[in-house]
Amino acid sequence: MSKKQQDQAPQEEELLETAETPAEQPQEEAPQETEPEALEALKAELAAKEDQYLRLAAEYDNFRKRTNKEKEGIWSEAKGSTITALLPIYDNLERAVRQPCTDEAYAKGVEMTLSELKKILEQQGVTEIPALGQTFDPNLHNAVMHVEDETAEENSIVEVFQAGFQTSDRVLRFAMVKVAN
Repeated sequence: MSKKQQDQAPQEEELLETAETPAEQPQEEAPQETEPEALEALKAELAAKEDQYLRLAAEYDNFRKRTNKEKEGIWSEAKGSTITALLPIYDNLERAVRQPCTDEAYAKGVEMTLSELKKILEQQGVTEIPALGQTFDPNLHNAVMHVEDETAEENSIVEVFQAGFQTSDRVLRFAMVKVAN
C-alpha cells in the first residue's frame, strides 16, 4: 500500500464512522421493570385523577338534583299563586248558589260553573280543607270567632265563613271558621 492509500484509509474510516445514522448506532435497552418511584408517582396521579372524576360526577349529580328541585318549586309556587288568584271567583260562585233565585236556568248555570271550577281544582291537586264539625287545627283553620255552645264539643268548628284549600305540600288558603269553646 502506498503512502497515499494509507492516508486515505483513515479518512474513509472517519467518514464511515460519522456517516452512521442514529438508527444504526446501538441504543440503550429500556429497563425491563419500571422504577418503583415512577410507578408510585403514576399510581398517585391515577388516584388523583380518579378522585377528581368522582368529585366532578358527584357535583354534576347534585347540580341535576338541585335544578330539578328548584324547577318543581317554581312550578308549585306558580300553580299555587294562580289558584289563589282564582279562589275569590270560587267564593262568589258559592255565595251566588246560596242566594235564592227565581230564574232556574240562571241558578243552574251558576251551579254548573261552580261544579266545573271544583272539578278543575281537583284535577290540579287542590282539595278543600275539611272544617265543619272538625276539631280546630291552627295549621289548617283560621278562627275568627269563638262561641259558647253547650251542644258542640270543645274546640270544634261550628260554622265555616270561607272555605280553605290545600295542595299536597302546602295550604293555599286557611279556612275561616267559628270555633266552640
